[in-house]
Amino acid sequence: MGRKFDSILGTIGNTPVVRINRLAPAGVTMFVKIEAFNPLGSIKDRLALGVIEAAERSGELKPGQTVIEATSGNTGIGLAMVCAQKGYPLVVTMAESFSVERRKLMRFLGAKVVLTPAVERGTGMVRKAVELAAAHGWFLTRQFENQANADIHSRTTAQEILADFAGERLDYWVTGYGTGGTLKGVARVLKDKRPETKIVVCEPGDAPLLGSGIKQGRKADGSAASGHPAFKSHPMQGWTPDFIPKLTEDAVAALAIERVLPIANADAMHWSQELALKEGIFVGITAGATFAGALRVAAEAPKGSTVLCMLPDTGERYLTTPLFGGVAADMNEEELRISRSTPNRQLPAAAA
Repeated sequence: MGRKFDSILGTIGNTPVVRINRLAPAGVTMFVKIEAFNPLGSIKDRLALGVIEAAERSGELKPGQTVIEATSGNTGIGLAMVCAQKGYPLVVTMAESFSVERRKLMRFLGAKVVLTPAVERGTGMVRKAVELAAAHGWFLTRQFENQANADIHSRTTAQEILADFAGERLDYWVTGYGTGGTLKGVARVLKDKRPETKIVVCEPGDAPLLGSGIKQGRKADGSAASGHPAFKSHPMQGWTPDFIPKLTEDAVAALAIERVLPIANADAMHWSQELALKEGIFVGITAGATFAGALRVAAEAPKGSTVLCMLPDTGERYLTTPLFGGVAADMNEEELRISRSTPNRQLPAAAA
């Protein structure tokens, strides 16, 4: 049955939980929560709505005021949608290393995109956003520290999970951490309502910030004082900046996390493609990485266990990244053979 909404913002959330059939190990039930079903294709649509509406309620965000945020892309895309619908100008700062399609999507939605040097990583784009907000009187959403980020996940994502698994087993919940909003917001609800559910967090093997055990330096407002020494560049865009977000640290401090798993770059790429090829689920590198962690959990779980894995965004965010590096635009030899197996409608040899 169809549904009617007052605006596009009403379509955020209520994403489906889908069973994994061909890739799940025997004896364990695996599900994935596919956040690509949000209107702009990622879990960050929830964050965007949560922080803007909280700021409207508090009076921090005034009508017509410009919104600014530092983003690897998905939060900026979500904010661009929310700001377009609500009538706020948006400026985002983004390190130049992130995929080009993210810039184009934000600009298409009306945002201004200010690029920062790749060498300054996530810390640099955050500092630029802080500078611009102070200079122009813009509202800075502060996604990495803003409690409204975690709160909307407690109100929506966590409640959806509770409803979908009411009366059923839920032994493991597997996620990455990005800003930490999903992790903190869902983990605290599961800890209260489903304490038997073990929470497993994945992070890049090349940037094991949590696994290192090294504490993140912070300013008085909770933001990172500097980059974390365990960080190295990795292809999992949006999956850990070069610091541990305050919201992530809150979840760690609450003893909500059972285990932290480092994920290799190659595993992230492999399982993103396998989800597409074997399950028909089209998601990005970070989703592939989280699924790699969930498979590791499932392989070690007792028989009869149920594992739920978060898949944060769509594969369309990664068309210019190494994820699609082996996917050609032109026909390959097998496709040419298929074409030539009947005599008509052949492309000229040079074009083929």
